Amino acid sequence: MTKNLIINNKFLDFNKKISISGDKSLSIRWVLFASIATGKSKAYNLLLSEDVLAAINSIRKFGIRVSINKKFCEIDGKGINGYRFKKKTILNAKNSGTFGRLIMGLLVNSPVEVKIIGDKSLSKRDFKRVADPLKKFGALIKLNNNKTNQ
Repeated sequence: MTKNLIINNKFLDFNKKISISGDKSLSIRWVLFASIATGKSKAYNLLLSEDVLAAINSIRKFGIRVSINKKFCEIDGKGINGYRFKKKTILNAKNSGTFGRLIMGLLVNSPVEVKIIGDKSLSKRDFKRVADPLKKFGALIKLNNNKTNQ
């Protein structure tokens, strides 16, 4: 049985600002998408948690410029193939499983080995569910204990 909601009264003009606190998962995804977009992307109310800052610090290692101020964060993306890779790059995902898993997909064509590390809690989590499908597409991924990122 479906439930229907009928509103008989019209809403009056709504002229107010609503401020919604930032979301960690969405903020991490925005950082990654903005880094592979072409040109400048700007986000207001980005959640600057430790996990989001780990994502920002990681894309900076690939030559992506990021500026953060009190009002917004701006990322100057270099396109889908715009990451500049350096040998022996180590990314610290801290405690962010979201970042650790998503960055794996962006790094499948890396010409150099990139190591993803994290805190003790992250190191215990399963990354096999992401690594296995990527391996089927030819990605070279090595997981410790056949499941984690370190």
